[in-house]
Amino acid sequence: TGHEPTPVIVPSLAILHSNALRVTVKLRVFTKVPVDMIGVSGGVVSFVCQATGDPKPRVTWNKKGKRVNSQRVEVRLIKFDEGAGAVLRIQPLQAPRDENIYECVAENSKGEISVQAKLSIIREDLLPAGFPNIDMGPQLKVVERTRTATMLCAASGNPDPEITWFKDFLPIDPSTSNGRIKQLRSGALQIENTEETDQGKYECVASNVEGVRYSSPANLYVRGREQPGRGAHRKPPIRDARLVT
Repeated sequence: TGHEPTPVIVPSLAILHSNALRVTVKLRVFTKVPVDMIGVSGGVVSFVCQATGDPKPRVTWNKKGKRVNSQRVEVRLIKFDEGAGAVLRIQPLQAPRDENIYECVAENSKGEISVQAKLSIIREDLLPAGFPNIDMGPQLKVVERTRTATMLCAASGNPDPEITWFKDFLPIDPSTSNGRIKQLRSGALQIENTEETDQGKYECVASNVEGVRYSSPANLYVRGREQPGRGAHRKPPIRDARLVT
């Protein structure tokens, strides 16, 4: 778990013109495919699914053939990419209620494609020895705009877990930030030249073949730089960052 697979290309329509031996294929493609997850009872999992196509597809989630009901308190659906992507987040995990096969469906006017992922849940007292553990999670941080913010994360497990990050329940892809956001070898997330859009709730996630574990969430606050000569209008300093909500 935790390793993002290569894109899966699913032909939705193939027409063979036997005379000219020409093949016309119209495609809808999954660019993010959900993978099987093993979570810990009381913990969190997020299935990430995204598709591309023409027209732009709409992604939905099914469980037991029925549309996932986000009205349930433990289920959250977070749409992104104008509905062509969706994160299915389940918290807190409870067996056997949440153990199932979940299906991501990408649909447009040309038809639909789907992909499935399985969720398994293990009780905390029955976890295998190598199950990921968060040794140090991110902490609440306040940073001035344009300064660098570093959100720490350290995890252990066997094999060594892979660390990924979520912000406001969506996966962070540092490769799309033009180098402004980096994941360090330690697992920490470094955000250079911070801006208001970086403000939010961060979680680090440790994954290996045994399962997946989420850190407690931590807020990053980005505040405006103080303007020289405006000392009379300065806000009082934050005495205890833990009091910020």
